[in-house]
Amino acid sequence: MSESLRILHLSDTHLYGDGRLHYGVVDTLAALDRVLARAASLASVDVIVASGDLSDDGSIESYRLLSERLEPWAAERGADLVYAMGNHDLVGNFEGVLGGAERSITVDGVRIITVDSTVPGTAYGMVDGERLRRLSDELAEPAPRGTVVVLHHPPVPPTTGLFERLQFVDPAPFLEVCAAADVRLILAGHYHHALITSAGPSRIPVVVAPAVANTTDVLSPAGHERAVRGSGFALVQVPAAGPIRAHIVTAPAADDGHTVYDLDEDAIERIADESGWPGHAG
Repeated sequence: MSESLRILHLSDTHLYGDGRLHYGVVDTLAALDRVLARAASLASVDVIVASGDLSDDGSIESYRLLSERLEPWAAERGADLVYAMGNHDLVGNFEGVLGGAERSITVDGVRIITVDSTVPGTAYGMVDGERLRRLSDELAEPAPRGTVVVLHHPPVPPTTGLFERLQFVDPAPFLEVCAAADVRLILAGHYHHALITSAGPSRIPVVVAPAVANTTDVLSPAGHERAVRGSGFALVQVPAAGPIRAHIVTAPAADDGHTVYDLDEDAIERIADESGWPGHAG
């Protein structure tokens, strides 16, 4: 076994099968190519994790484009590939190209489990019922070097207003299942900005990867939800023992920081009403 498992954590590629631009502005396939070119300088990668919203249109072709980029990149480095579902992904097409939406693999003694946190037709997340039971069953037997859980929706509070309605709803049962087992790390996406924190009473480390498609402006003024051009990834190291280490890496472009969208209160409320958690009390 190696001293530390090295994970290249990507998220929110938002690819289109027909080459459309994201928000009419961003070429997300070019952004992915730029991220992979930047990541190519890494000395080694053991696992590539892509934590959801891999497609924006849910098309077969969008998943093929992703696979055509990531599969050879991973093969050249002898790395495993792990895909998780996001709220923009369509499960039938996702599974038809990328494989099962929920699965478990063990790499160098570290078990990696994907959990589907999506609720069809919405943008918020939830893990309950059969999904929670499956996770509990998977975790019943400890792994030699512990477990990493991958899902799209972070089980921690959001930073910006729109995601108050699009967040992981009631993450406590999920975190209880993780805390009762050997979970050492949770990897997520969805927020479109990097976040390194911990969750639950047992303070499980959580790494939210920056998006490939764009970057949420965490300093947007109240009543606005803004995203700018910018792409990146997380490099996460899971040692045989001791604390997790995570580094956030950008893949710069000349137009980084230019506005992709700037939503006012009415636009935020419209999106929240269409796809947000209806039980939100705010």
